[in-house]
Amino acid sequence: MRKKFVAGNWKMHGSIQQNAALLDGLKAHVSGLVCEVVVCVPFPYLAQAQSMLDDSVIEFGAQNLSEHGSGAFTGEVSASMLKEFGCRYVLVGHSERRALYGETDAVVAAKFAAAQAVGLVPVLCVGESLEERQLGLTAQVVSRQVAAVVDLLGVAALECSVVAYEPVWAIGTGVTASPEQAQDVHFAIRAQVAALSGEVAGGLRILYGGSVKPQNAKELFAQADIDGGLIGGAALVADDFLAICRAAA
Repeated sequence: MRKKFVAGNWKMHGSIQQNAALLDGLKAHVSGLVCEVVVCVPFPYLAQAQSMLDDSVIEFGAQNLSEHGSGAFTGEVSASMLKEFGCRYVLVGHSERRALYGETDAVVAAKFAAAQAVGLVPVLCVGESLEERQLGLTAQVVSRQVAAVVDLLGVAALECSVVAYEPVWAIGTGVTASPEQAQDVHFAIRAQVAALSGEVAGGLRILYGGSVKPQNAKELFAQADIDGGLIGGAALVADDFLAICRAAA
């Protein structure tokens, strides 16, 4: 049985003081949760997360990485650097990276490979824009984004990864895909992987991300192929994030 997984993406939010209060709030009430809990923090706060979560069941990760191992890439951060700080997870292909910074499917697949090369677990973000959904292209877009990784590394690479479906039109908008809409896409992702390996598909955790809140988390997580969530704004409020984690039960 796939263990539920809830990851908080802090995006470009936080300060040393705010982070300390948030992490203390999470640590105080995280015992007894049945899901895996992860926070993905901005690069400058990796050391703080490492220090504060050293004795906690909460894992932490980064929000991005370079596809390059080292070299003259000013401003970039490599997978090995993240690993040195104790990261276990890293987001790759978040919709904001694709839309705002022009990351292509090929770049995302290369970042996925770079993460796995040092033992990090990539969280592969996929999803369609509002225009693509209105044109009926959801399945085509999501399938292409997953295939970019499979074509580069083979389906077995997905064994040591997590996939997060995040419809772009539902991120930070307050609009959430209905549980049925989300389940349809999650089912399609799992079926795409199952066509290549039933074993990999059966173990692959697929998260939903897009305005997940305490009020809608339980119904979303109850869907057969939704294994948890990638949480944005609600991850910045300890009580809300914990409520979402409890919904994973």
